[in-house]
Amino acid sequence: MTLPLLFIIYWIILNLVGFVMMGIDKKRAIRGAWRISEASLFLTALLGGALGCTLGMHHFHHKTRHWYFRYGLPAIVLLQLFLWILLTHPGVPAP
Repeated sequence: MTLPLLFIIYWIILNLVGFVMMGIDKKRAIRGAWRISEASLFLTALLGGALGCTLGMHHFHHKTRHWYFRYGLPAIVLLQLFLWILLTHPGVPAP
């Protein structure tokens, strides 16, 4: 396997994990059960799962009232997209 393929597989898995974590945490919030920490949700986003966490947040209507999730997760997505472009297109001049 090539390094770019491994990175894509890692990215897909981490985004699925982020999406599922939002769903699990929402279900636990409804039941009043033990919750996934906000730090764990943000760590998953920072490690590459920001798109999955953002989509999960909107799909499950979870954490949408918290400004740091509502604006923070999309900001992380944009940052990761910017970094992806810089890494995959080395001829693009940096700002």
